[in-house]
Amino acid sequence: MSIATHTLPRVLTGAGPRPLTLQQHEEFFGPARMRRDLLDELGRSGLTGRGGAAFPTAVKAALLRDQHARKKFVVVNAMEGEPAAHKDYTLASVNPHLVLDGALALAGAIGASHVAICVAREKTVMINHFERAVHERERRGSLGVTVEIHTPPGRYIAGEESALVHWLDDNETLPQFRPERPSILSIGRAPVLVDNTETHAHVGLILRYGADWFRSIGTTASPGSTLVSVSGAVARPVVLEIALGTPIREILAAAGADTAPRALLLGGYGGTFVDGSAVSTPYANELLRPLGASVGAGVIVVLPQQSCGITETFNIARWMANESARQCGPCAFGLPALAESLGHLAVGGRDAKDALALIRERSGVINGRGACRHPDGVVRLVQSALSVFADDAERHAAGHPCAHAGHSRFASVPRLELEHELVWE
Repeated sequence: MSIATHTLPRVLTGAGPRPLTLQQHEEFFGPARMRRDLLDELGRSGLTGRGGAAFPTAVKAALLRDQHARKKFVVVNAMEGEPAAHKDYTLASVNPHLVLDGALALAGAIGASHVAICVAREKTVMINHFERAVHERERRGSLGVTVEIHTPPGRYIAGEESALVHWLDDNETLPQFRPERPSILSIGRAPVLVDNTETHAHVGLILRYGADWFRSIGTTASPGSTLVSVSGAVARPVVLEIALGTPIREILAAAGADTAPRALLLGGYGGTFVDGSAVSTPYANELLRPLGASVGAGVIVVLPQQSCGITETFNIARWMANESARQCGPCAFGLPALAESLGHLAVGGRDAKDALALIRERSGVINGRGACRHPDGVVRLVQSALSVFADDAERHAAGHPCAHAGHSRFASVPRLELEHELVWE
């Protein structure tokens, strides 16, 4: 029996120990039938990209539809290089066929002949899930277009859409300078539509149930549901599907997280720290905007009262500096220098006072000068930390680090960047 529920879950319907087979997928959702008015329906739905930029999906797709080219691509960005994000993995583990539904529908709507599913080569489980789903459809003969799975290197910057398309075109994960958005990316001369995994899954549902169904939950400005990766002060990291506009406190409670935190990191490692009092704020872009925050990549990192925001910020900034493409000055020189100053501030030694001034100075020099938005995201993170953890920053600068300095590691950072521990005085 097919479903068209107004309640949750939606994209996570059918979650179990194994991904849904094609037959199980169609038993839950019914068969996908192409609709000629898909882009109009996407426009009415208000669906925006779930990868971080929140750009209207229908506008991006219409731009590609209107390109006159013999060949076009649809790219599923399943790279998920963000250490605190797990929603791509979760979707691939629950229902890769829903992602394929959305990708194939968008291919039909814009006239694309190729679909490229991009998964970091280290994520062998995800690759296997997508391969099985594609093979099922090939055996049935229901693809209609060429679908290929590509495995770029799993670095953070490789998931930036222009870097990903550049890799598909030239085997290099280098972001492309794009002064205007939206801009048309291409593989050779073929225009490319890039959306992240979750966005494609929502398209697969709107294809079946329509815009009114999609808008039946969420807020007027941010309709629908979204996936949220919650980590930090939580029993175990978890991915939840929630209606946009749900108060953050309810999300934390559902995740088994600390509901009275010291601070929250919203949007991911290029996101924004907000004070713990923000737990009463509804989780939607228009309602987070007054806090200087956004849903972003759908990440919430919870920092408890027993944490050092300066140490956490240093760990993240150092990792982000290491993950840059190093093709322009702000990334090659600016981010490592910024991370170095954060390290001095975190230690709280003789160089800490000058370090705080240098962090502010370097943030201003770096911001807005990169080939992509990677350095801007790191600067946003650092500047928000200096605001939310202002008292800690001043104590560290005065040579008196807070009680939890050097001990808290609530934001997940790969071990590579923790090999050289700080010396705490």
